[in-house]
Amino acid sequence: MRLGGKFVAVASLGLLAACAAPDGYGGTELAEAPPPPPPPPAPPPPQFTASQTAGNALARESAADAGERIIVTGSRISQELQDTPIAITTVDADGNYTTDASGELRQVANTRYVHIPAVRVAQQPDNERYDGEEVSPALWVQEAPVSTFSVDVDTGSYANVRRMLNEGYMPRADAVRTEELINYFRYDYPMPENTEVPFSVTTDMAVTPWNSQTRLLRIGLRGYDLPHEQRPSANLVFLVDVSGSMEADDKLPLVRSALSQLAGELGEQDRVSIVVYAGAAGVVLEPTNDTREIRRALNSLSAGGSTAGGAGLQLAYDVARGSFIEGGVNRVILATDGDFNVGISDQDQLVEMIERQRDSGITLTTLGFGTGNYNEAMMEQIANHGNGNYAYIDSALEAHKVLSEEMTSTLFTIAQDVKIQVEFNPAVVSQYRLIGYENRALREEDFDNDAVDAGDIGAGHQVTALYEIVPAGTSGWMRERRYQPAGPAVVSETSEIAFVQLRYKLPGEDRSRLLQRPIPTRLMTMAGRPRGDMAFVAAVAAYGQRMRGDTLIGSFDFDDAVSLAGRQDGYWREEFLQLASLAESLDAQ
Repeated sequence: MRLGGKFVAVASLGLLAACAAPDGYGGTELAEAPPPPPPPPAPPPPQFTASQTAGNALARESAADAGERIIVTGSRISQELQDTPIAITTVDADGNYTTDASGELRQVANTRYVHIPAVRVAQQPDNERYDGEEVSPALWVQEAPVSTFSVDVDTGSYANVRRMLNEGYMPRADAVRTEELINYFRYDYPMPENTEVPFSVTTDMAVTPWNSQTRLLRIGLRGYDLPHEQRPSANLVFLVDVSGSMEADDKLPLVRSALSQLAGELGEQDRVSIVVYAGAAGVVLEPTNDTREIRRALNSLSAGGSTAGGAGLQLAYDVARGSFIEGGVNRVILATDGDFNVGISDQDQLVEMIERQRDSGITLTTLGFGTGNYNEAMMEQIANHGNGNYAYIDSALEAHKVLSEEMTSTLFTIAQDVKIQVEFNPAVVSQYRLIGYENRALREEDFDNDAVDAGDIGAGHQVTALYEIVPAGTSGWMRERRYQPAGPAVVSETSEIAFVQLRYKLPGEDRSRLLQRPIPTRLMTMAGRPRGDMAFVAAVAAYGQRMRGDTLIGSFDFDDAVSLAGRQDGYWREEFLQLASLAESLDAQ
């Protein structure tokens, strides 16, 4: 219709009423529209707690005193959260202020915008496989004075634990091996005097940070360095898992990057072959020392299919045998997530095959990759039985550390079947426990038995072991028993805490050599608070044992470990401080 020379479209006839009488122009005129319905009543305000009400009131009073401010609060509070204190942030032209749940107003330095990140619920993979042991118990010296174990040169647990923390959840206790955390780092041990004794032995002691009644005894080994020109030739077979489970970015792409770095470290006398396996196994690259050819072959790999890991291992050993170097390093380097599902997949069968190959001079290193279906139990065990080492690669930086910086210590062996035995003096020490090495424990009679396999030490490598001991005459973890046998009536030697023995074989030898070292009692009487390297290694031990659920460290937590370690230099030690702090925050959730 036209009103005042304009057309009006009527959307709803219900808003119009007919005129009672026609107008002078023969049309109709609009009746007065009824008033709109009243708005619905406002919802009742949320029922805040007394502390929240006080906080909001203080924020309003502070805003009135300081001038115009913007008050940022939460909204849509659920019923179950109504009793939870809410922080209020106020912002004005002079600076930023925040009101905490107690109502206290404090200033925030020159930060105009407050970022509140989203909350992500971490999901721990439940199909990864681990084979951790229970924490070693404390022992009475009178009943079990001798402790025997094989050295451990693996570091995989440290990197795997780091990966879990960075993904936002606390590691499983059975994924943590404290000795591998300790041995991830280097310490200030002296060089050996000559190559006839391939490693130095260092012992020192300090008051235990988490228990002032006990002492920490450290035993450290350091192998001699091997100059580049004296390195033996290396015959390496890269065995790469290209099955469908390796498609993820943290698996096959990282494998290519890691092995490419290792290829760049090899010399003219070295040779590399590449074997792959998925549903079947095949040779991708014949033995060569051409770095470009090695990298080209690695970059051509793609993932797909099932996982015939046993067949891949057998083929890799066959290739290594075909290009065997007498007097050199002959090693298979397996890169996989450990998910064998075709052919030989039983861990015991794999170990049996690997031990046969080890005895013929071909060793095995395992490099673990990826998450979700990761089989760490198999990776660590077959490396141990293959006289090699196990590492977990969670980044290109870790690949550089393991395969470039530490290549000499992992590939070139200077001492084989290295065993440590410590006998404690019951006149000086009443109780003790070995921290870590649960899956490296040996029987006392295994120490002198050269047929019993043990760990190897590479050039420049270090091994560290920690014992926590209770001095005789002080209270320990265990009370004396009612019918406990009396101690020795006559003690022939009280100037020694313990007697350390090491057995090792030089490469190519079948009979072991013996190295013995008494530990003087003065180490205990002079023990003070841990400092320097001793403080750092104790902090790493506490970090590992805390994640393992060790009850004998009491209330010593991750923040205490950070404080104990103190300020550190170098990327890896500084990273440890960050990881321990992260573990504290995750543990508190």
